[in-house]
Amino acid sequence: MRIREVVVLFWGVLLLGPLSSFAQSQPSQKQQIEFHTRKAAEYLQGNKPDLAASEFRAILAIDANNVEAHGNLGAILFFQDAYADAIPQLRAALKLRPTLWKTRSLLGISEKRTGDAETARLDLEKAFPNVTDTKVRIETGMELIEIYSAAGDLGEAATTVNILRKLEPTDGGILYAAYRIYSDLADESLLSLSVVDPISARMHQAMAHELAKRGDTAGAITNYRDALKLDPQLPGIHFELAEMLSTLDTPESSREAEQEYRAALVANPRDEQSECRLGDIAIRTNDLQVATQHYNRALQLRPNDPEANIGLAKVLMSRDQPQKAEPLLQRALRSDPTSAVAHYRLSAVYRQTGRVEDAKHEIEEYQKYRKMKDKLHEVYGDLHRDQINKEESDDANSNR
Repeated sequence: MRIREVVVLFWGVLLLGPLSSFAQSQPSQKQQIEFHTRKAAEYLQGNKPDLAASEFRAILAIDANNVEAHGNLGAILFFQDAYADAIPQLRAALKLRPTLWKTRSLLGISEKRTGDAETARLDLEKAFPNVTDTKVRIETGMELIEIYSAAGDLGEAATTVNILRKLEPTDGGILYAAYRIYSDLADESLLSLSVVDPISARMHQAMAHELAKRGDTAGAITNYRDALKLDPQLPGIHFELAEMLSTLDTPESSREAEQEYRAALVANPRDEQSECRLGDIAIRTNDLQVATQHYNRALQLRPNDPEANIGLAKVLMSRDQPQKAEPLLQRALRSDPTSAVAHYRLSAVYRQTGRVEDAKHEIEEYQKYRKMKDKLHEVYGDLHRDQINKEESDDANSNR
């Protein structure tokens, strides 16, 4: 980005703003200032920042309290990487007008890049919630995250990156920062838990999560069972154990998984995920009435749950009621547009109702998201690959 463009980015048309600080000046001084201001604008338009900087210095020689001249000169120096020189100009502008939040962002970044992290943090923290320009706010937040991470303040870093993710959900730099922060925060929390409560049910539960991520299903199940022995009422433990057992895909593990899902509902009657899983189990045994009961209960608890909507849609399609299934699948896709299963099922609905072009579009969406998820499976070694494949295979078989 060129100097002229970045100055405009941070300052808008500040160069053409009111010259209120000259109200008491002599006409000759005001004319000189206006002349230098016009020349500075011309030089910036022509991408000649050094000449523009000279004009701002000339303005300051006439009126040392010209906030626009201080701010614009500081911005030019900042974007020339002359951070030490930019700092006094930016501070002078803020002394005259403390609510120049973009200027405070530039000042904080300059202080950080000259090694004054403590002062930089204070200025960036003041600017971050007040800057309205999205690009400037993201830059301010990312600089803050670096300061927080270096100081080991992962909680503040996580709070900041959450705000940035809402601003730009698909920004790769923000997503990577979030990944690093959450990973470091998880490691720190696990270490702290191992120190303060090394043989607790929570410690076994946390270890099970870690082992599951590494693909050690047997080790994860062992730790879930150990946690369950220590605390049968541990929140979430029955569902998590059931999820691991369901990946084994043996008759014994399937029966035990079903028992654990039921136990999860006894412990927490509002567990819509367990309701969905029991609905899935009922569908596999062709017990459509029981499946309907579980999916309806899940939707009462969470109407937009994609899995519950897809599950009930399956039941309706099995009963040759595609028109009733369609709004459920559309609702599922509103909650999760990347659901390959929902796209596949919706294509089947459209085929049954004679909407050929719509069916073709949904198949294309299914293939697109299926390929994306297959790629993710290759990268991450997803533990539920077999389960997903089986579910989509069931979908295909049910539509032959």
